Amino acid sequence: MASDDQEGPGVDPKNVVVSVLKACQLMESFTRERPNLTLADLTAATGMNKTTVHRLAATLIQAGWLTRGEGATYRLTMRPFRVGAVALAELSLRSEAVPFLRGLADRFGDTAYLMIPGPDGAVCVDIFQGNNPVRVNTVGVGTVLPYHTAAGPVVMLAFSAELRERWLARTLDQYTSHTLVDAATLEERLEKIARDGYAISEEDYLYGVGAVAAPVFDAQGELAATLSLGGVNDGFRGSRLLEIIEGVTSSARQLSSRLGH
Repeated sequence: MASDDQEGPGVDPKNVVVSVLKACQLMESFTRERPNLTLADLTAATGMNKTTVHRLAATLIQAGWLTRGEGATYRLTMRPFRVGAVALAELSLRSEAVPFLRGLADRFGDTAYLMIPGPDGAVCVDIFQGNNPVRVNTVGVGTVLPYHTAAGPVVMLAFSAELRERWLARTLDQYTSHTLVDAATLEERLEKIARDGYAISEEDYLYGVGAVAAPVFDAQGELAATLSLGGVNDGFRGSRLLEIIEGVTSSARQLSSRLGH
């Protein structure tokens, strides 16, 4: 845990809320061996004074992160565990996806992508590059793509009513001459994607780039991610395109199965 004057690399100290750092430090005092801590325990563990610890604990109780334990103790609620479960789910997803990403990249030579829904677009969380000499390097881990372009993002719109309603309510940006920005036309495309179970992208986000994507579902049947393969658009034609569609959709179904779908 960083002290008050030890912010992370690249963080402007003016943007750091010290009380939040202290609250995080307080919560990190709880362990499996010591799930219930008194005010004195928390004071000793954090090095803060009792007044500060008491006020932080009261605030965390109000926020639903802490509750009163037996006697004069505090303990964590289930809320931190729910947040942690989200992080674990993403780690599990990436781990399970690796053989399918590698398999697609090795089989076709293009770049395989794993994307998850984010608040501002589809987030690329993992990639595997094949051995084709011509590669698409514009999209990497951490890249956020608009939902109405490229294969992976539009699959998310097609299979998530919540995302579709939210995204189509905005003005859609044009990235290439192939980008669909008319909501009604895009709706028709999304309905077809939902029926087919995959999306084909042809230069609607980047000129010269094509892709195929399919949805990945979790144990609750909710959209968890997309698997996609992208490369030079000319390579996504004819019988090879049919092979790519089969490979991507099959991989997505198997990954969904591993996630409990």
